[in-house]
Amino acid sequence: MRIVWWWWVLSWVGCRAFAQSDAPRPETAKVPGVVITHSPATSGLYIGSPSLAVLPDGDYVASHDFFGPKSDEHRSARSRVYRSSDRGAHWRQVSEIQGAFWSSLFVHRGALYLLGPDRHHGNILIRRSTDGGTTWTNPTNATTGLLRADGEYHCAPMPVVEHAGRLWRGFEWRNPPMAWGIHYRAGVLSVPVAADLLDASQWAATEFLPSDRSWNGGDMGAWLEGNVVVTPEGGLVDVLRVDTRAVPEKAAIVRLPGPQGRPEFDPSTGFVDFPGGAKKFAIRWDAVTQRYWSVASVVPKGWETVGKPASTRNTLALLSSADLMKWEVRCHLLHSPDRARTGFQYVDWLFDGNDLIAACRTAFEDGLGGAHNAHDANFLTFHRIAGFRTRTMADSVAITLPPGKQ
Repeated sequence: MRIVWWWWVLSWVGCRAFAQSDAPRPETAKVPGVVITHSPATSGLYIGSPSLAVLPDGDYVASHDFFGPKSDEHRSARSRVYRSSDRGAHWRQVSEIQGAFWSSLFVHRGALYLLGPDRHHGNILIRRSTDGGTTWTNPTNATTGLLRADGEYHCAPMPVVEHAGRLWRGFEWRNPPMAWGIHYRAGVLSVPVAADLLDASQWAATEFLPSDRSWNGGDMGAWLEGNVVVTPEGGLVDVLRVDTRAVPEKAAIVRLPGPQGRPEFDPSTGFVDFPGGAKKFAIRWDAVTQRYWSVASVVPKGWETVGKPASTRNTLALLSSADLMKWEVRCHLLHSPDRARTGFQYVDWLFDGNDLIAACRTAFEDGLGGAHNAHDANFLTFHRIAGFRTRTMADSVAITLPPGKQ
């Protein structure tokens, strides 16, 4: 009987392995960048929340989560971590984490951290890895990484900024806990740089500031996915994505009081034109050029009236600003005429010498039916923007006009 049992087990394993090896493979030759991983639309698992870090030994680490109808994003989300030892040319999965969503990778004092909610509108957790992302601490209580247990937090993989002896990271708190966006309150968590980052008692939080639907001339669906940024004057602001019905796209600049206290926002002066501002963007300061930079999903010229700005994700652009107030598109990096099924979005990026390196949530044709739509991405891709500081519009990819406007 035991022999028969083992024969059945070995046969099942063999058949399963054969079936997996014989499964259709995605077509990736035309996908922009380097494919880190792929999840077909038929799986019901869509790729979200790219994040990127560079380890002390020079290896790159990238992460993403899963969302969609077959995911467990509303109960306990799942994220995966990948590593590259050849500057992004090849990637391998090194871990999978249960209970991580919308999370940021960052390196601090030689260790790798992952910071974000445990689920869609969840608690805030932080994990530490000392082996480059292969193993992680388990945030079960307030001394091991459970930073906020009252739930209803929202964010994206936003930058963790070091300033004035502290680390700062933007979050939103949904209160009351209903609907999407309209009840998001903007705030920031911070911790001393010398603290044990897993100890919740070391972290401070500002108050969380609500928005108002009457702002921006009544075109104010929500603010979300805030970036902590150091201003040219040395202060701190939270620069948020703004969900609008029309262009020009906007960002909202909220003044931060410090580790605690109430943030301030003046709706008469706090909105700035920001190409791509209706989608997630990350802002970082470059000491070489003395400018702020971002990579965002913009609405290019000719596409302004095609649909809601937040749903136009088929064009990726490099942006720059000297003062956070006036932003310019320096170069169009990627474009597809297929607005419905193609998306280049939620880019996380870092400076790498004269280049920018980036991880992108990419919806693209894969030979298996493509992405579910432009929002529900089927690829995580890596990109290198060489010589970004000298890029101009002359270096842009060609932009096609939408159907009916050609």
